[in-house]
Amino acid sequence: MRGPEAAELFYDESRFKRRGAMPEPVRATLLGKGGVQGLDDEAHRLRKAMFMSLMSDERVEKLARLVEREWLKAISSWASEEEVMRYHAIQPILMRAVCKWAAVPLSSAEEVKRTRDVVALFDQAAALGLGHLKARIARRRSERWLAAVIEETRTGRICPANESALAVVAGHRDASGELLPPRIAAVELLNVLRPTVAVSVYIVFVAHALHRFPENVPESANGDCAVRFVQEVRRFYPFFPALIARTRRAFRWKGVAFPKGRQVLLDLHGTNCSEPWSDPEEFRPERFIDAPRDLFMFIPQGGGDHHRHHRCPGEPITLALMKVALRLLTSRIAYHVPPQNLRIDRTRLPALPMSQFHVSIDRLLPDGANDDATWQS
Repeated sequence: MRGPEAAELFYDESRFKRRGAMPEPVRATLLGKGGVQGLDDEAHRLRKAMFMSLMSDERVEKLARLVEREWLKAISSWASEEEVMRYHAIQPILMRAVCKWAAVPLSSAEEVKRTRDVVALFDQAAALGLGHLKARIARRRSERWLAAVIEETRTGRICPANESALAVVAGHRDASGELLPPRIAAVELLNVLRPTVAVSVYIVFVAHALHRFPENVPESANGDCAVRFVQEVRRFYPFFPALIARTRRAFRWKGVAFPKGRQVLLDLHGTNCSEPWSDPEEFRPERFIDAPRDLFMFIPQGGGDHHRHHRCPGEPITLALMKVALRLLTSRIAYHVPPQNLRIDRTRLPALPMSQFHVSIDRLLPDGANDDATWQS
């Protein structure tokens, strides 16, 4: 299904459910089993409230500052390399920052292994053969790691701040009044870490858009023009293309019969890049001057209301970290883009440029600099 009307139907809880909708290989890698994505009705709303409690403006801004600080620290080592693969280079930065923000202990000795495993959950989930097997192994290893962290938190060996993701997840009680089993709590803690590290895909798209559409580079990396630019990046570039639900009951809609138990896919990218968007194949940030108010028209991370529906609760984090990337790439880092294949590979999940976007770092600019050399073809 595609389009705002179809998206609104897809989020009608009287007709669709999420439990058992996703194929087992996706639940065993990308999502984890027992997490919020597979819950319905009151169980879903209660679990979703746990995630939304982490999304205050202050908490999101704190994570953005941590990411920016880690990124600036990394630039000195990047400048010594002839070329940098931005996609892979940014992932340890995001992992370090989100673990600090979430109060999840991450030693320097573990960083490479833990980051690689978290990346595999979204980068290898749709791979065939060995890639998918690696994602399954990474899921088991990551859940064991975080289940142990949850148990240490509950016994007092780890004492995170009350507002941290670790404390909130470890202390969450579902409708039964019971704490989440350690493995389920680990799944939900990974639902904080994994999507944050996955913003590396959108950061690649920010860099790609700056390079491909220089006429649309915002005059300022702050304020409304920055928001419009990153929103257009999310609209224009595909991430994961579709979501899946299953019909609760048989019904008809627009002359189409939906049998009970039928799996239905909502085309996210197609909805964002088709009518009623004007000139949807053009990259035009100014279309967001009058931002669409329809909760089912612009759905890069799902549709509907964050609290009631299955729209991604981490959407504010995605926007904040994309704006950090935009600010650094346009005002703090002087770099150039060597010749490479920048065609988007849409057969890959998540989609990425064929070359995964290499850049060469020239220098770090002083804070507040406005240097035309920060982005160059």
